[in-house]
Formats: sequence, structure tokens, C-alpha cells
Amino acid sequence: MTDPFVPPGAPVPQDLPVPQAPPPGAYGVPVGGYQAPVGGYSAPSAPPASRGMGAVSLVAALIAALVAPAVAGVLALQIGLAVSVNDLFDRSGDFVIAALFPVRIETLWAEIMFWLGTVLGLFGVIGGIVAVARRRGRGMGIAAIVIAALGPGIFFLAVAIMYGIGNGIAFDPMA
Repeated sequence: MTDPFVPPGAPVPQDLPVPQAPPPGAYGVPVGGYQAPVGGYSAPSAPPASRGMGAVSLVAALIAALVAPAVAGVLALQIGLAVSVNDLFDRSGDFVIAALFPVRIETLWAEIMFWLGTVLGLFGVIGGIVAVARRRGRGMGIAAIVIAALGPGIFFLAVAIMYGIGNGIAFDPMA
């Protein structure tokens, strides 16, 4: 391999183009630029990204999609055992909130589970998006997004089914 840089005062080979002389006072730089030093310093490799963001998002999504609906479903069963669906609506079809008075504590806790599931589900979706974008637990981030997106459907399905079961047990029309 031939070096295109010709030191000053050396004879110029005929097969190489003759470089132009630098202007007076300029720093002499080789024509082809500087060569990389042999065995030189290289930047250290970055440490592997932490998967913590994806894991935290996945846990939040699982709590929002499984724990909150399970607790709210048990509460809906208790509400269904105490309040008939016929008592919740009057003849004109308006909702009668006073019918829930005997189960006001269970109703409050069911609402708390709804909002807890909402907050954790949103955290699961947003955290999952961040984890996927920053490659910090990408697989867990994708799972968190999917599970958190299914959470509201699971919640309302669990509450409706469990309220209906409780209502069917306590207020059997065949009895």
C-alpha cells in the first residue's frame, strides 16, 4: 500500500498527483486527511439498556386488567345480592340512585377500583410506549400496551357478569 502523503523535500513519484502547496501560515494537513491510528482508542460500548421500564409498565397493566376487575367483580356480586336490577330503574326508565343506599360502601369501593384500574392502565400504556420507543424492555412494553388496552373491557365484563350472577342468586324470578 502506498502512502499518498509525500513529505516535503522528498522526490515526488510520477504516478501520484502533485498536491497544491498550502497558503502561507496554514497548518500542513495530509491530502487524504489523517489516517486512523493503528490500535487507537475506541469508544466503550454502551451498557445494555435496563428493562425496568417495560417490567414496571407490565406490572401496572396486569394489576389494571386483572386485579382491579377481580376485586370489582366481587363487589358487584355483593351489590347484585342486595339490590335488584328492577329497583335501579323506575317506570319511566330513569336511574334511581337511592336504590344503591344499602350497598353504598361496596359501590364506593367498586368506583375506587374503577379509577385505580384507569390510572394504572394509563400508566401501563404510556410506560409501555416509552419502553418500546427507548428499547427498555421492548417485549414487556408491547405486552403492557396490549394488556392495558384490554383492561376496560375485562373490567366491565367482570362487573356486569358478577352483578348479574348476584342478582340471579338473590332475586330468582322462578322462586
